[in-house]
This record gives sequence, structure tokens and C-alpha cells, in this order.
Amino acid sequence: MKSFLSLCLLTVLSATAQAEVRLLTSIKPLQLIAAAVQDGVGQPDVLLPPGASPHHYALRPSDVRRVGEADLLYWIGPDLEGFLPRVLSGRSAPSVAVQSLPGLQLRHFAEGHEHAGADEDHDEHDHAHRPGTLDAHLWLLPANARVIATQMAAALAAADPSNAARYQANLKAFEQRLGALDQRLKQRLQAVAGKPYFVFHEAFDYFEAAYGLEHAGVFSVAAEVQPGARHVAAMRARLQQAGPSCVFSEPPLRPRLAETLSAGLPVKLAELDALGSGVAVDAQGYERLLSNLAESLGGCLEAL
Repeated sequence: MKSFLSLCLLTVLSATAQAEVRLLTSIKPLQLIAAAVQDGVGQPDVLLPPGASPHHYALRPSDVRRVGEADLLYWIGPDLEGFLPRVLSGRSAPSVAVQSLPGLQLRHFAEGHEHAGADEDHDEHDHAHRPGTLDAHLWLLPANARVIATQMAAALAAADPSNAARYQANLKAFEQRLGALDQRLKQRLQAVAGKPYFVFHEAFDYFEAAYGLEHAGVFSVAAEVQPGARHVAAMRARLQQAGPSCVFSEPPLRPRLAETLSAGLPVKLAELDALGSGVAVDAQGYERLLSNLAESLGGCLEAL
């Protein structure tokens, strides 16, 4: 009898362990999508710490261990996290590069985008975002988040069949909330379409395309590079020509160049956080990421 009870306990513990799927994402936006799917079942982890750039991150030994231990790993793909392919080659568990998922709407950097002063320092800007290359900031389109969440729900159900119904219910709720949010954001941003603004990083094209916005220019200077006088003059001339406008940087740091460029001009400085660094990780986190972008854009542009 004692042996039978021990066997039953072992079976229960084994089933419990199976349910605790260790899901790791490269960046926080993917973690937020996973949190919506795993709500009430588990908590996804994220590889990059707050404030780290996926373009230039250097893995630590502890990061390599976490990559190896994860049951499921999600990353955008080699067009964003160039530091990951070598480490992922040693994984036996599933790794999903979401940029390759069927059904995603993908954009490529176009010739038509204005980069003020792009004749200098161009190669220093996040892989240069060269025309024709993939724009990997694909998580900022709600339709793409749905595709990613659908794949995550299927993979989690396969790894943890006992909670398959919960993952599907979470996915359905996420899709319904995204639909409602999409309509609210369209109404919120309709009034500011056409107002001029500039960014320091061409990361928001997916969000802009979804909500009828378009930046007037990109001040493409890497944070560690001090731009030349000709570059600064060209960027300031663009701001003067635009008149009242907004200039958006990304946290955690505002480039000192922003203050130099805007001095004496009718320019408002604000932030856009594409990675959701300050967003709590829960079932509604991804929606707050998008809402925060809309509020930052709408609030600044409405005040012009």
C-alpha cells in the first residue's frame, strides 16, 4: 500500500512538473504576449534586462544557461537579435523565430524614408536599417501579436496538454481585447494624423501604418557617436522647416542632441517606448504597451 501511494505521489508530481512550462522570450514585448497566453498557468521569463538594446546585447554566461534550460524560446529573428543564432544552435528544445511565422505582416525599410544628416554616421545606426532590409519591430502591429499568440498557445498546449483549454481561452480573450483596443487607438490618433514629428530610431513604422501616422524624419545617430557640426546643422534645419513639432527619443536615456536641436525652436520633446520597459508583466501588458505609445504620440501632437 505504501509503495502504491508513493507511486501515485510521484505521478502527481510528474504531471505538475510537466505543467510548469519554462517559456523564455528574448525581449519584453514577446514576454507580454506570452503572459496573456499563460495567464493563470505560468509566468514567462525574458532574456534582455530593462534598458538593453536587442540590436547590440552581449550575452552573459547566466543568459546562455537560461537559453539552454528553457522549454520554449521565442525571439524575433536574426534581423533583430544578431547575438542569438550561435547560442540557439546548441538548443535541443524548440526555438521559434517569430519573423518566420506564416501569416505575419512584414515591412521592409524603404528608400523614401528621410534620415536627416544620413550622409554622416549612417553605418553606426542600428544595423543601418538599410533600404530593402526587414523591419524587425514587428510586434508593434496588433495583427502580428495575434499570430504570435496563436503559435504560443499551440506550442504551450502541446507541451502542457492538461492546460490546453486554458491556453485557448486566454488566446480568445486576448484577441477580443486587442480588437477593442485597436478601435480605441484608431479613434484616439485620428485627430493627430498629419502633424509633424521626428524620431531618433526608426522603430515605429508598424504602429504608424496601423494608425495612419508617419514620422517626418529620423535623426539616425548612434548613442555612442558624437555627430559632426554638418550633421547637427542639417537636422536642425529640418526642425526649423517643420515648424511646431515633436521629437521622440526612447528610454532609458534622452540623447543630449535632442536638447541641442530643439533649443529656441517650437519643438516638444517626449518619449516613445517600443519595448515597454516600464510595463508590468501580466495578461494586459501588451495592450498597455500599445496604449502608452498612443498616449505619448497623441498627447504631444495634440499640444502643438
